[in-house]
Amino acid sequence: MDHASETEVADAGKHIRSLNQALNTVLFGQEELIDLVLTGILSRGHILLEGLPGLGKTELVKGLARSLHLDTKRIQFTPDLLPGDITGNPVLQEVEGRREFVFQPGPLFTNIVLADEINRASPKTQSALLEAMQERRVTVLGKTHDLPAPFFVLATQNPIELEGTYPLPEAQLDRFLFKLEVTRNDVETLERIVNHRELGTEPDIQPIMDADTLNGVLALVRRIFLPDVVANYIARLCDATHPGQSTAAANIKFGASPRAALSLAAAAKARAVINERTNASFEDVKLVAPAVLRHRIILEYNARVEGLTPNEVIATLLDEVPFQANATPRTLQATAPAGS
Repeated sequence: MDHASETEVADAGKHIRSLNQALNTVLFGQEELIDLVLTGILSRGHILLEGLPGLGKTELVKGLARSLHLDTKRIQFTPDLLPGDITGNPVLQEVEGRREFVFQPGPLFTNIVLADEINRASPKTQSALLEAMQERRVTVLGKTHDLPAPFFVLATQNPIELEGTYPLPEAQLDRFLFKLEVTRNDVETLERIVNHRELGTEPDIQPIMDADTLNGVLALVRRIFLPDVVANYIARLCDATHPGQSTAAANIKFGASPRAALSLAAAAKARAVINERTNASFEDVKLVAPAVLRHRIILEYNARVEGLTPNEVIATLLDEVPFQANATPRTLQATAPAGS
């Protein structure tokens, strides 16, 4: 496969900058979040947005769909939602003089699925998304139906401590490329929201890319060069999440899967395109690592009791694992005496 050229990357970068500017008019004061959402989309990944109600998670997804000019459907997850309500159901119809079941597609058959408050549905319903998120298809009554391309699931969820929520199964969490935390706004941003927004109104967003343009950019991301040393860093970073492989992993019960390594590689390539570079770097991997790993590592019970968070463990991990194999960990580099 030929690698992306500087001209191609520069052209893609112009579209991405316009998209970034448009989304920053939807959600004020969340530049880093928007940057990571775009990284996830360019990686062909699904994104889980977690935060308290009212922080703009749903508006961000709706704005993204409008700016990309893609078909989108919203599924409001509730405890009584059934798997067939998402995937679709066979319906008995008259066909050429005989009665037979005809599949009626559900709301999954779209480009962007807004899975709103996904952790309010039962695990059985949540599991209906597994095949769609991994293989971009749905199987009903033994027959497989392909989903449109591109296909993204952007899900929102409230913190698990809130009443009426269910924890997502680990198998489904692993299918999300990123888990992003939506934090509250500062006073300056709140003042800007009050001055420029009205309750019940949506910002006017014009299309920035169509499906063909987006598919071209997605294909370009796959052609970004991933140096062997960066691939090795990704492998060592994921391996270090497993017990016994690093000091930080002493607080981890279960580490990251191979899908996490593939996610890190895809996201690093997407970051390179956003920054108009033809190759992924160590810094790209380090920047996206928290979003890729925070929902893929399960902490030991004692660590959770002590209040340790996945973000803190990942920060320690990133300090402990050097960019180059057999190099001194960065934590030791920082504390090494002069002249050592």
